[in-house]
Amino acid sequence: MDQDTEERFSFQHARTRMVEDQIRRRGVTDSAVLDAFLRIPRHCFVSEQYQPEAYQDHPLPIGYGQTISQPYIVALMTEQVNLQSSDHVLEIGTGSGYQAAILSCLCERVDTIERVTPLANQAERIFKELKITNVHVHVGDGTLGYPPAAPYDAILVTAGAPQVPLPLKEQLKNKGRLILPVGDRWTQVLQIWVREKGDFINESIIPVVFVPLLGKCGWEEKPQ
Repeated sequence: MDQDTEERFSFQHARTRMVEDQIRRRGVTDSAVLDAFLRIPRHCFVSEQYQPEAYQDHPLPIGYGQTISQPYIVALMTEQVNLQSSDHVLEIGTGSGYQAAILSCLCERVDTIERVTPLANQAERIFKELKITNVHVHVGDGTLGYPPAAPYDAILVTAGAPQVPLPLKEQLKNKGRLILPVGDRWTQVLQIWVREKGDFINESIIPVVFVPLLGKCGWEEKPQ
């Protein structure tokens, strides 16, 4: 077995263990979600320095003060938003691109918005390398959503908000689902909001810790 083949086998084995030990055993059982996590190589979304840790049970830094989330949290959010194959999804906070890649396996189209241009460019490069063609990356203020492609069947926010940004609620279709962490800068509660005509119903899921959601309808960026 040559080195490249051995490395691919090692990552594949680690990915399978991640799905079984960190995701399925904690109650994420949707077969399509689990299959997406088996298909998408998480190690491709982190720098070479962190690839040996790519399938471990914790977030990893990706630069610019951002992280790639813990695999279980990505899986939980993905299952909770209950995607259909025809859905059009908006992701707020592209980051590494891993969450968008998972979503790409489960729906028709993903629009993802990132405020840090180098991260957006890097995610686009990875999508191209992995031949993921139904993810569209935009640079901008994610707290304002992405009106040109609205409305959406589902919106996922991968950073902690002080409150639910109104533009995101407005860009949901009827019966659309919005999942996001809401709280202070250090701890939040994962919430899911469902649009019922002109009203919304919401449910709190679990306590979480995400990086702050910066922008006009989120947290103000602190001066350097």
